[in-house]
Amino acid sequence: MTAAVTPKPGRWRLIRNLAVAAAIPILGIGMLQTASAAPEQAVVIPAPSMALSEGGSTAKIVLAGGCFWGVQGVFQRVDGVKNAVSGYAGGDASTASYNLVTSGTTGHAEAVEITYDPSVVSMGELLHVFFSVAHNPTQLNYQGPDRGTQYRTAIFYDSAAEKQFAEDYIAELDAAGVFPAPIVTTMEPLEAFYAAEDYHQDYLTVNPNQPYIVYHDLPKIEALQQIFPDVYRDDPILVSEVR
Repeated sequence: MTAAVTPKPGRWRLIRNLAVAAAIPILGIGMLQTASAAPEQAVVIPAPSMALSEGGSTAKIVLAGGCFWGVQGVFQRVDGVKNAVSGYAGGDASTASYNLVTSGTTGHAEAVEITYDPSVVSMGELLHVFFSVAHNPTQLNYQGPDRGTQYRTAIFYDSAAEKQFAEDYIAELDAAGVFPAPIVTTMEPLEAFYAAEDYHQDYLTVNPNQPYIVYHDLPKIEALQQIFPDVYRDDPILVSEVR
């Protein structure tokens, strides 16, 4: 955790407990099981049966799936993604800051704006990754240890066609019964996206040994490589390099 970051209470307790567990190997496993929420598990799911018509060399989609550190880290390693920026969506510009969003009262969700080349990776493929390895879409207003509407699972759509496409894919996944509970991902119109503070950008890559990242987010990267080898890239596209 960088000095500039003030972690959320739930996340800080997890980091502290994981650090203690690492220092006491004999008790480590038990402490992980009782003191922290289990990480989201990757699920092998079918790809969308349909395709969305996409033109041009650049498109964007904004996705929310809990803490943006891991979601950003996953999509930065997807071939065809040009940039993946951590930020906030769903609320006003006046409340688009980390300290306010953590209150859970702003309407914002921690989200990631993904800029991609549709000729290399489609929206359907991005949603395939999103639902499979980036987060657990059956958890309502939480992911792992993080609680609150700011951690909701959401797709912020920019057109009626995107909304319909995502809704149809969710219906397919629910009908296939690939998850143990219904998908609770909300569909929300994208009014605006606000980039998060600089210290949140590229967080997974910059802090690979931070306990929260090790426990909750690095397994997502491993799952991406194993489940989606055709789109996985070893070298992430970092915000610091795109700017």
